[in-house]
Amino acid sequence: MTNNDGIKQQFFVYGQKELSALCRKDKTFAEAAGRIGEIRRAVTPDLFKALVNAIVGQQISSKAQKTIWKRVTDELVDVTPDTLLALPVERIQQFGMSMRKAGYIRDLAHRVSSGDFDICGLYGLPDEQVIIKLCELNGVGVWTAEMLLLFSMQRPDVLSCGDLAIRRGLRMLYGHRAITRALFDKYKRRYSPHGSVASLYLWEIASGKWGYHDPAPVK
Repeated sequence: MTNNDGIKQQFFVYGQKELSALCRKDKTFAEAAGRIGEIRRAVTPDLFKALVNAIVGQQISSKAQKTIWKRVTDELVDVTPDTLLALPVERIQQFGMSMRKAGYIRDLAHRVSSGDFDICGLYGLPDEQVIIKLCELNGVGVWTAEMLLLFSMQRPDVLSCGDLAIRRGLRMLYGHRAITRALFDKYKRRYSPHGSVASLYLWEIASGKWGYHDPAPVK
């Protein structure tokens, strides 16, 4: 499949092996997976590009992120450290983001270009170390690092406690009024080592399209 720019779109790779392992561990999950079927979630294998897009998208709507990102890619064509460093920070800001975000992006480009931040070296590190390294960057926190692990690096066992939709999906699937850290950790252990596939299904459940009710008290 190609996107609107004619670039072949890639999706998170999983198969019957991972799904069957999750379903054997959890009958409730198995029922949901049978109802939903296969999930195709797009990934961005270029980690630098994914990082820039993640910074762009922080604390704004998905629609606004797509609009800004299209402006970036329309002008730069290829989003690399060099193409970003060729622009003054004021020009990056003019794509529609805050000056702070523009500064984060230019700082990222400089650190990667200079070799101060070894982005390729992340691929050889375990998940926990990748998160630590990514959080050293301005504008990158734990949640952003976890999303990059899943949707760029395609790590197999990512289940984000800080993701509101993941927690909503757990409430809706299992009928919990709240997800404590201890309860979250229980499900994380149950889903391991296929937490990333479980995440795909929890996000889908949280979307509200499959008839599950959120039992959390209304505030």
